[in-house]
Amino acid sequence: MEFGGIPQEVTADGQLLEDLAEVARDAALLHGLLMRTRDAPNSSEVVGHAPFALFPSPVPKSLFLQALAAQPLFNRLVDRISRDPEFLENVLASTIKVDDFTARLFSIYRHVLQEGPKQSIVLGLNRSDYMVDQDRDGGMSLKQIEINTIAASFGGLTSQMPDVHRHILGVAERLEDQKKILDNNPAAGLAKGLAKAWELYGSERAVVMFLVEEIQRNIYDHRYIENELWKRNIPVIRRRFEEVFKTGSLDQEKRLFVGGKEVAIVYFRNGYMPQNYTEQSWEVRLMMERSLAIKCPDIGTHLAGTKKVQQELARPGVLESFFPNEPDAVDQIRATFAGQYTLDMGEEGDRTVAMALAEPDVFVLKPQREGGGNNIYGSEICQVLEAVKGGSERTAYILMDKIRPRPSHNYLLRPGEPLRLNACLSELGAFGAYVRHGKDMVMNECVGHLLRTKSVEYSDGGVAAGVAVLDNPLLV
Repeated sequence: MEFGGIPQEVTADGQLLEDLAEVARDAALLHGLLMRTRDAPNSSEVVGHAPFALFPSPVPKSLFLQALAAQPLFNRLVDRISRDPEFLENVLASTIKVDDFTARLFSIYRHVLQEGPKQSIVLGLNRSDYMVDQDRDGGMSLKQIEINTIAASFGGLTSQMPDVHRHILGVAERLEDQKKILDNNPAAGLAKGLAKAWELYGSERAVVMFLVEEIQRNIYDHRYIENELWKRNIPVIRRRFEEVFKTGSLDQEKRLFVGGKEVAIVYFRNGYMPQNYTEQSWEVRLMMERSLAIKCPDIGTHLAGTKKVQQELARPGVLESFFPNEPDAVDQIRATFAGQYTLDMGEEGDRTVAMALAEPDVFVLKPQREGGGNNIYGSEICQVLEAVKGGSERTAYILMDKIRPRPSHNYLLRPGEPLRLNACLSELGAFGAYVRHGKDMVMNECVGHLLRTKSVEYSDGGVAAGVAVLDNPLLV
């Protein structure tokens, strides 16, 4: 018997397994699958390997290809939403009354609209995440969990995973499986989008600024993209909110300068959660949004990725409004949607509350947050909804059908943890990169994929949260 490509002789021979795991950990380090340690998160003097799966995990080929094919359409959809203020205003009206974080973002959006956008170049680097849903009859379908329009991570590290798994499978004498590992280099594709936008900005001296967090354990994920830019002689700086507050300014033409350097692109790898902001940070965000610099994402694109927008898109007729006379595009996107339900005040929201309280195990309650580890499941749904069901606070959430993937088995390698066979669930991400100049879409591509795998004991959480590990799809 095999578990999604794990040979029986490995699961049966403890010493062989330990030897293979040691080879795998060294391969991860050799190939640059690196993270800083928890003890020294801002130092590169001591590093460990990023968590990863010992073997690639099975993914149905047809559904994998479906995710990649849909990504350019999602790129177009996000871009169209980002420049539809009436839609965003209507959709987020209830949310911004009760969710302060979304309200602060929307306040900046309104400010920029009133002043008039300074920059006609738009850059989007996003990632659409899916799981494989299995119905009662065993049929499988691809269902979208969310689309990340800000700080979509792990494009750098996952670009190293194919070589890691090819080496492991070679040592394990799984040569046929080794041939099935797909090439995957999102780092180069994301950098291609950044480079295209930088070229359009039109100043060789202007820099790409990575806006980064205070704690930077995941710096190597950034560095792979950064190094792709340096190969093209595109200068890069890394700055925190605090540093931009101290040294940032706009000139009369609204060009953004940080530490005396003109900024062509602000690439947000921070700023997606409330705890990322102080009052100074909000001032900096407004200044950057008002500037001539290309924002990745700009404030409209950031808001396009909110859960409330995701829920609204699932309503009949909404996709058609963004893709008039393109029924095939509508069908491709809608095919990936799981059931989404509003918690707005009124009869429809009341029905959603009653439905969730009656069967909490078949739903997920989602707040307007990015970054993993925020969703609410099972009995906790009842606790939260009982507390907010009678008031407008409930509109800070949406309800979604719970996706039910079929588990596979794998060994999850984390620094310092013992080796054991886990029943696992995998989440597939498709990376998108697009550049629009005025009305012209000058780049629109799916630039790679990401597979993250976690033990079934965890309901939520990604790699950065310490729950999931990096993986490769083994197409079946």
